[in-house]
Amino acid sequence: MSCAVPETELREQLLRDNAEFRRLAEEHQSYDAQLENLNNKHFLSQEEQLEEKKLKKKKLLLKDQMYLMVQKFRKEMEDS
Repeated sequence: MSCAVPETELREQLLRDNAEFRRLAEEHQSYDAQLENLNNKHFLSQEEQLEEKKLKKKKLLLKDQMYLMVQKFRKEMEDS
C-alpha cells in the first residue's frame, strides 16, 4: 500500500529531473511576469488588453500541460 505523494513534492521532483516540465514552468513564470507588468498599468490600450487575454490563455494552457505531466508522473510512481 503506497502513501499518496503531495502534488508539491511531485512538481518539485519534476522541476529537478524533467527538462520539459522545467521549460513549461519557466515559460509559465515568464507569462506571469508579463501579466504582472500589464496589471501594474492604470490603463490598457486595446492592443494591451488583447495581449493580456492571449497571455492568460497561454498561461492556462501551460498550467494544464504541467498538471497532466504531474498526474502521469504520479501514476507511473504508483504503478512501479
